Amino acid sequence: MSAPFVRLFTQPNFVWTDIRKEEEAHPRHYLAHLLLLALIPAVCLFIGTTYVGWSLVENETVRLTTTSALQLCGLLYLSIIVGVVLMGLFIRWMSRTFDSRPNVNQCIGFAAYTVTPFFLAGIAGLYPSRWLAITVLGAASIYSTFLLFVGLPIFMHERREQGLLNAASLWGVGLLVLVTILVEMILLWSNYLRPEYLRVTGV
Repeated sequence: MSAPFVRLFTQPNFVWTDIRKEEEAHPRHYLAHLLLLALIPAVCLFIGTTYVGWSLVENETVRLTTTSALQLCGLLYLSIIVGVVLMGLFIRWMSRTFDSRPNVNQCIGFAAYTVTPFFLAGIAGLYPSRWLAITVLGAASIYSTFLLFVGLPIFMHERREQGLLNAASLWGVGLLVLVTILVEMILLWSNYLRPEYLRVTGV
């Protein structure tokens, strides 16, 4: 487990300078963080939907077939990667007004570290439950928002007031990107890949 990962939760006010320096010294340093942690929600969701399942009515458990679950989780993994890259590119576009302009890799790295709470929230996929998902994703959203507003001014080397304004704009764009990608993913999976369900009674 990398030091920046741990410090995102223990020293969130101080970790961003080190993250930018790391990206300056080692381009694409964030890739391992992004590619590995993005597996957490995908793998956990696969286990939850194929082995645990969920209940729609009493005494009936619904699960996905292995093929359908692999399709869903593969799309989720790709959606996460695409979403982070898009956010990084938008941060880079925004940075044209900054005094110290970060490169594309640094911007994608910032996005990857900022959404880390969502990666960890993916553990909830082990037990598919609407209310558990809402609770965990809500907590992840709050902490990611905190990381964004604390980290952007530091990462971009800008005044705090300007950084907070840019963070608010980025938050809105991030929400739009998240909703759009997830909706497109679900529509693709449900309309074109034809998911198959297994219903088990008496469980």
